[in-house]
Amino acid sequence: MDGSAEETKVEWREWGEEAFDVAARTGKPVLLALVTRWSAECREMDVTTYAEPRIAASVNDGFVPVRVDADRQPRVRERYNMGGFPSTVFLTPSGEILTGATFLGIDGFRGILDSVRKTWDGKGDAAGSVPRALREDPPGGSVDERVEEHMVEQLLATYDDEFGGWGTDVKFPLPRTVEFALVRARDQATRTLEAIRTHLLDTYDGGFYRFSRNRNWRGARREKLADENAAIVRAFAHGYRYTGEEAYRGAARRGVEYLTTTLWTGDGVGASQGGDEEYFRLEPAEREDADPPELDPTVFADRNGLAVDALLSFFAYTDDDTARRYARGAREHVCETLVDGDGRATHYRDGDEVGERGLLVDQARLLTGLTTSWSVLGEPGPVRAVADWTLDHLQADGGAFRDGPAEGAGLLDRPLFPLDTTVELADALLDLALLTGDDRYREAAHEAIAAFAGAAERMGVEVAHYATVAARLREPQVIEVGTPPGTDLHRSALRLADHETVVVPRLADDGELDPNSQRDLPDGEARVVVDGRETDRADSPGSLETVLTGGE
Repeated sequence: MDGSAEETKVEWREWGEEAFDVAARTGKPVLLALVTRWSAECREMDVTTYAEPRIAASVNDGFVPVRVDADRQPRVRERYNMGGFPSTVFLTPSGEILTGATFLGIDGFRGILDSVRKTWDGKGDAAGSVPRALREDPPGGSVDERVEEHMVEQLLATYDDEFGGWGTDVKFPLPRTVEFALVRARDQATRTLEAIRTHLLDTYDGGFYRFSRNRNWRGARREKLADENAAIVRAFAHGYRYTGEEAYRGAARRGVEYLTTTLWTGDGVGASQGGDEEYFRLEPAEREDADPPELDPTVFADRNGLAVDALLSFFAYTDDDTARRYARGAREHVCETLVDGDGRATHYRDGDEVGERGLLVDQARLLTGLTTSWSVLGEPGPVRAVADWTLDHLQADGGAFRDGPAEGAGLLDRPLFPLDTTVELADALLDLALLTGDDRYREAAHEAIAAFAGAAERMGVEVAHYATVAARLREPQVIEVGTPPGTDLHRSALRLADHETVVVPRLADDGELDPNSQRDLPDGEARVVVDGRETDRADSPGSLETVLTGGE
């Protein structure tokens, strides 16, 4: 249980079958508090609402209170998140949802307690409901050019011409949407990167804030999360690749520094830092004498997979040795301590506390980091084992991937097929197919994307990554390099390739990892392959540039 829970007067229980058994035996609803360590609202609710003696007594007497760290238990988060943290969720003893909200002050909490009691007394278990995502299979369809066309239309329809970004309300950085736009609507992408750099980059401590409350990108929410920072670093690195804009390189560099200093634990990248508004409004000189917001040093497998990917993307374009060294360190720590011999990842380890194993979010994001490590450094790690375990244990008959084992308390025994994480995995599987020449990974990626294609026309810019992968699947592009990693030809390929193209360096022929398709490529040559067909060859960085740019 987190330390903030001790400041409340509620008798919290851990998530698990025991708590739901108590609820069933006593005929009481469950109160689920879904919290994070970085959320100021979670702490505020602890020291106000849950610390109020009469409210705490009412909760302890009439409910079974359960507290869950949303970062440590992603499957609970995905099933019960009410749209932010804290999520305050009332459940039946079988785990179905009675009602829920986010932050509740004392008066609001009293009101919802009365409402839940009336509902429970009047209807009991019949008042519970199961989210649609747990009741319906993903809507399958065809992966065709229309997926990409629709997303481009969404970019044009929702882009904010005045302030940059997409939408006219709260502004999220949407780094994967920026990457999609870099190829298809570059002005939108670069104006959005400029807004992120101007309004969400902490120019003193480094790192990026979560989002802006206002259309004009002002009013930043100042929490800093490792996964979101990694994704933004990668987007700025790609922006630098396309434009040569030093400001983008500098912004990416500040994100790299944050990941490798403030969030670095000595073993890997920690999870997050809280968003203390008072601290972040201080001038730089004043911050020197102030205590910075609390850090969560937990090394999560998924967030470190994304960090490895981001750090190596930056290294590929800049030769920044700090990014390379820390990427290697994070990769080795996670692979040695959180991945078993079969390729199954453990979400985290914290002393004697061990997180869940075999979660899709860990498998997908770790695979992303490992495929990038192969392409950039020629160091694949246990990439095949991670991919194969995921295919064997998490892919359903329809092609979509479950978020983890369908077992556990509450609604955890119902399979959930998350779109965002499935897309991340499909992207990494396609990379692995192009690195290995093994079509079964591409087929698995195609099946996963096709499983959601029936909903493609309803998708907004927030899931532009889906359209990116759909486009890549239709015509995947590879640059195969007949030299080892780090040579001039390999480094040129990394810098010249479209960021949706995979660069495959030559590895030692160990009979397992060296792509069969490269074994007939002469030393010192590179070739461009589009959808399995060779289109050009080059034998030097200069000739490769001519091939890829048309002499421009």
